[in-house]
Amino acid sequence: MPFQPAHFRSRVHLLLLFSTTLVSTSFVVAEIIAGTLDPLALTFVRFLLATIFLLPIISLKYGLAIKMSAMVRYAAISGCLVVFFWAMFFSLRYTTPLNTSVLFTLVPAISAVYASFINRERITRSLLLALIVGLAGSVWVIFEGDLQRLRALSWNRGDLIFFAGCLAMALYTPLVKLLHRDEPLEVMTFWVLVTGCLWLLPGTVRILLRSSLAAVPTTTWLWIIYLALFSTVISFYCTQYATRIIGPTRTISYSYLYPLLVMVLNYILGRGWPPLQVIPGILLTLAAMLLLLPAASHKG
Repeated sequence: MPFQPAHFRSRVHLLLLFSTTLVSTSFVVAEIIAGTLDPLALTFVRFLLATIFLLPIISLKYGLAIKMSAMVRYAAISGCLVVFFWAMFFSLRYTTPLNTSVLFTLVPAISAVYASFINRERITRSLLLALIVGLAGSVWVIFEGDLQRLRALSWNRGDLIFFAGCLAMALYTPLVKLLHRDEPLEVMTFWVLVTGCLWLLPGTVRILLRSSLAAVPTTTWLWIIYLALFSTVISFYCTQYATRIIGPTRTISYSYLYPLLVMVLNYILGRGWPPLQVIPGILLTLAAMLLLLPAASHKG
């Protein structure tokens, strides 16, 4: 990747902020449609609709011819997402959403370790400090500053399964940077979605054979369309683009902003502000992002 001026990289960070905001809305939307459709089937439909949105563009601009070697590359990237979602759904049979939320805050730090080996990305002091501060802020938000709740966290079978999913998810951005071969980002996004659908298809077929689609509310399908277009296609494109410019670790570190963005979205929806003891954690996540910004002028 040729050298890019600092102001250009600053624009990439703004693009990531926009993308992170889109993804953060998916947490709220998921809560709204929870229980109306099996999560695995929901993920498949989301990927399928996103693929359909991109199909005319890719077909007209680039064609649909693809080499098997390229398909393998895209399948490796989408496999990370599929393993993560499967682990999340399966682990919740044995553990709680609280435990999985805490474990997910480990993903940026694990991704940084992967990137140091896979992409030869140097973990600078400022980057390491940002990861630590961001992790502390996320844990604070999840436990609402209650140390007793933090001490009570215990590992069980579900925690181990979800941790395996986090290990897979952390590979996503390093693999995007490693496996990109100068093809247009629309092409990469499209085939990652296609291979994701193929990974999810067998499980989805079994689920749909046992389910009644007529019982799914119309609003659920409308929300899935929103997720497919904004929280999937657009956010995937932004993430893959940013990964090439500022590196996988800084890109995935934006996930530390989710608690703040979800808090703002909840307030906009009339759900009020969170308890005051959560605010220090929010400030820590913001501090983590501020620590990352000066590193934007360095090679990612």
